[in-house]
Amino acid sequence: MTVAREVMRQLPKEKIFYLGDTARCPYGPRPLQEVRTYTWNMIHYLLEKDVKLLVIACNTATAAVLEEAQEKLDIPVVGVIHPGARAAIKVTNNRQIGVIGTVGTINSGAYVNALHSIDSKVTVHSLACPEFVPIVENGMIHDRDTLRIVHQRLTPLLDLPIDTLILGCTHYPILMPLIKRVMGKGVSIISSGEETAREVSTILYYNNLLNIGDQLPEHRFYTTGSSRIFNRLSREWFDQSVKYIEHINL
Repeated sequence: MTVAREVMRQLPKEKIFYLGDTARCPYGPRPLQEVRTYTWNMIHYLLEKDVKLLVIACNTATAAVLEEAQEKLDIPVVGVIHPGARAAIKVTNNRQIGVIGTVGTINSGAYVNALHSIDSKVTVHSLACPEFVPIVENGMIHDRDTLRIVHQRLTPLLDLPIDTLILGCTHYPILMPLIKRVMGKGVSIISSGEETAREVSTILYYNNLLNIGDQLPEHRFYTTGSSRIFNRLSREWFDQSVKYIEHINL
């Protein structure tokens, strides 16, 4: 949702087909091959909608499938790791960058590789935060204990000299206020959504795929989990109810 919101903001004429596999979430602790299978399930479903560009808006799935999808599909495929890495490189002053993400994303080393491919001299401090996705998925953002959990998990980063922190999971921006509160004003927090949407815009323009019509699109949202919970989260994140939500089975 965090990436979808940015795409909707930057490209208001583009129609979005969004699929969230909330029934099998989180992907982070799952074996790589299982993540790969589930991600291809979703890709095949969305291809039936005749989409012109695919965004893999999940860091774990991006690490598992992005290169393979780019090779096999005849439409542009965008992930969220390199955009987030580029944004962090632009912001950091001391080249000390923290990355938080799921166990799968952190263990893949995808952010370390992406950051070092841009600047080999940056120091990367990685930390898995497996508690964060269930907090978001279960709508526990405003629970009394959530700040304590976030603080406890981020404590290993507080004594490090990082000046930039990448939210290496697209669920984590929903916890942004709490993460900022814990990390303090001296640390810039990077969400990949804005940079990913910018890349989508550039690719669509370069390939002459931008929608130039005046009619605003009707987005379609699909979830494998509870449409009720999805609608509640969407109201918080999009500042409005999503008009079309459908529960599907994969």
